Amino acid sequence: MSQHKNKFSPESICTAKSINHVCIAVGNIVESLKLYIKLFGIPLPKIETISDQKVKATMIKLGNSSLEFIEPIDNDSGVAKFIRNKGEGIHHICFEVENIQKSIKQLQNAEVKLIDTQPRQGLEGMIAFIHPKSTGNVLVELIETSSSEKEG
Repeated sequence: MSQHKNKFSPESICTAKSINHVCIAVGNIVESLKLYIKLFGIPLPKIETISDQKVKATMIKLGNSSLEFIEPIDNDSGVAKFIRNKGEGIHHICFEVENIQKSIKQLQNAEVKLIDTQPRQGLEGMIAFIHPKSTGNVLVELIETSSSEKEG
């Protein structure tokens, strides 16, 4: 068996508590929700606009995790470009961390390429994204929720 080599040490750089959610980028959030409601009997969630991210978004709680749907509201947004280039589908995976500021600092110290060097407000807590070039072409979001602070 070959060993995978990377520039990071074998020790973890930051600790993920859990997978918080998986996000699906869609062209029409209402139609996508209708499909998931029909398929899985989920309740109709509230759709919010996150202006600085140029998306409509909703979060569906499923057990200990969630499913997020995002729809671009600007044709020049990152999500719109994602859909144009890759089509609708899984956009990112989000890991919950205890302290997002500390996690960002640890990742920076390990020379991990970040999209966000400061946390910003997301749908359910403070978030930051790791660049896909540092995570095997997977967009990774970190989140610190109010429950992260209480439990941590």
